[in-house]
Amino acid sequence: MLTSDAQPNAQPNAQPRVPLEGIIFGLLAVLYAPLLWYWVDGWLNKSISIQHEYFSHGLLGIPFAAYLVWEDRAKWHQLPSRTHWLAFPLLLAAFVFYSSGLLDVMNLSLPLLLAGLLLVLKGTRGFGLYAFPWVLIFLSTPTQLPYLIEPYVLPLQSFIAAVAGFILQQFDVNVYVDGIYLFVNDQLVEVAPHCAGLKMLFTSLYMGLILTYWTGLNRSRLRTSLFFVGIIGISVIGNIIRNATLTFFHGEQMTKAFEWLHDSWGGDLYSAAMLGMLIVLVRLLERYAPATLSVGSSSSAALKRANSSAADLDASAPSSSSTVGFQDQPSMPTSQAPHPPQSPPSPPKSSKPRRPDYF
Repeated sequence: MLTSDAQPNAQPNAQPRVPLEGIIFGLLAVLYAPLLWYWVDGWLNKSISIQHEYFSHGLLGIPFAAYLVWEDRAKWHQLPSRTHWLAFPLLLAAFVFYSSGLLDVMNLSLPLLLAGLLLVLKGTRGFGLYAFPWVLIFLSTPTQLPYLIEPYVLPLQSFIAAVAGFILQQFDVNVYVDGIYLFVNDQLVEVAPHCAGLKMLFTSLYMGLILTYWTGLNRSRLRTSLFFVGIIGISVIGNIIRNATLTFFHGEQMTKAFEWLHDSWGGDLYSAAMLGMLIVLVRLLERYAPATLSVGSSSSAALKRANSSAADLDASAPSSSSTVGFQDQPSMPTSQAPHPPQSPPSPPKSSKPRRPDYF
């Protein structure tokens, strides 16, 4: 009998399957490469608008999102091919936004198109698999959101100016504070929204989101909440110190030092130090902060244990009619004596009555 290793259903002339996802995302890269380059060049050289500069954290976030997508590619291929109806309006909106010619609207077309492609290829399960990378890209997309938030940051500006002025007064610096303005030696310094830490707060919250995912801190709600509260505190304190230093440099006519910290790599060094503090905060929370606050559950559990112990003692103790004024008598288990005795046992004549324990 002749044998063959060939499978009965093998098709030697079958053509290799075209990688549809690769073609789609290749075309996507061609369409959005100029736009992405405009973002990167503007963030690095600060040639982009000041509102769009708030999203410079995309220099780290977008590559990290691409890394997460690559890491989960095996899970992506295991998902069944399904299409969700929401994909079509998202793709249509992305096409309209991209064709509008308006920069901010074109920017928003990228996350819309990515969401539509995920839903049209793998449905909701595919979008759920890549939900976090999509969020990172969406939060890196330059919009006019900072411009809409800036009017509500005035109390923070006034607070930072007041505390910075107080710090300078402790070093005998002749400073005068008027709202968001500081005067040192007749030199005016304004604590603008950009200088009040709003941009650094954007970056810190974004990097905090990445750190909670990377370190697994998001598995604890308590630690995550404390972490983001700490981020806000670090951002505010850091910007108070920065504005006090800039005001001192400007008031003392230290132009080069002012430009180094405000416009040059001194500002980058300050940002790196702030982000380094986030890592320190994560380590402190992992070491000292509990994963959960179980005060209520632990107290209720202790109460249940106490009640159970009391019930066990009551079940094992003899009845009051047989113990009051007499020596302790051995008690029978309740399973062997379902009914109390009809008459109490007589005490030994040689023993004296003992005072009950609860007196």
